[in-house]
Amino acid sequence: MDEQPNSRGCLNDIEIVDAHHHLWDLDHPLLRYTWLRGAPDADFFLGDYTPIRQSYLPADYRCDASKHNVVATVHCEAECDREFQVQESEWLMEMHEAHALPGAIVGHAWLDRDNTEEILARQAAIPLVRGIRSKPVVAVTREAMTPGAPGTMQDGKWLDGLALLEKYDLSWDLRVPTWHLEEAAEVARAFPGIRINLNHAGFPWDRSEAGLAMWRRGMRALAACPNVATKISCLCLLDGPWRPTDNQPIVLETIDMFGVDRCMFASNYPVDRLRASFDLIYDSFKDIVAHLPRADQEKLFSKNAAAFYRINL
Repeated sequence: MDEQPNSRGCLNDIEIVDAHHHLWDLDHPLLRYTWLRGAPDADFFLGDYTPIRQSYLPADYRCDASKHNVVATVHCEAECDREFQVQESEWLMEMHEAHALPGAIVGHAWLDRDNTEEILARQAAIPLVRGIRSKPVVAVTREAMTPGAPGTMQDGKWLDGLALLEKYDLSWDLRVPTWHLEEAAEVARAFPGIRINLNHAGFPWDRSEAGLAMWRRGMRALAACPNVATKISCLCLLDGPWRPTDNQPIVLETIDMFGVDRCMFASNYPVDRLRASFDLIYDSFKDIVAHLPRADQEKLFSKNAAAFYRINL
């Protein structure tokens, strides 16, 4: 975690639109985050997350990001208890009005419920809501996959809900483990009118030869869909530190597969604080792409995210 990247020179001044972060107020009277206030989730993908079980507000984010030229951010739903999914977005509007952060919101709606369209309509009516993150039912391992089960990406009711995103001009933030990426590509091909943003570069947790081969197959399948972009973020290992030398190949391969116009950097803060400081993450990104033309760097750090989430810079 203390590994330091190399000098990044003039990239220190580059504008950043952080394409994925979270806020939460654990003392808010009208919101509830059971995963942060109740019994810890023993299956959390980064293990013990006690250090982030506290409120994280705009002032905390600005403190973490203070050494970087962050000009806007995208807030992704933070697993607020689902009966408060619209209220979470409304609270984020209040944060924007008071603190000019975030600049865009990705809210939540279940896609296979009887009230799916009602929730989507309410989310779309909130001025800064640009998209929805709704996680399909996924398997804990590739061997446990059950295609077609309720809530999965083959479930007809779930697909009907997904189709409504285009009606309400909402993008879909896609978050699935690596073994579901090829399956997600089938969905992306079936809905070419929906703008999709793959979270966390497809979760390349398994850095073994076989694990990376599976990741590459899925990423290439998604990259072949012109309606899919990806966030390069949460490059965290399940049981190891965040090291630039480990993550450089992942970053460069992702950019090579998707192209510089469909990739964007993000912090996933405060979750990624479990593995790395904000400075280490963004300094490493700056070093990794320092060889690229300045125009390409600007796309990766700000312009692509601003365009995808319709943020006026």
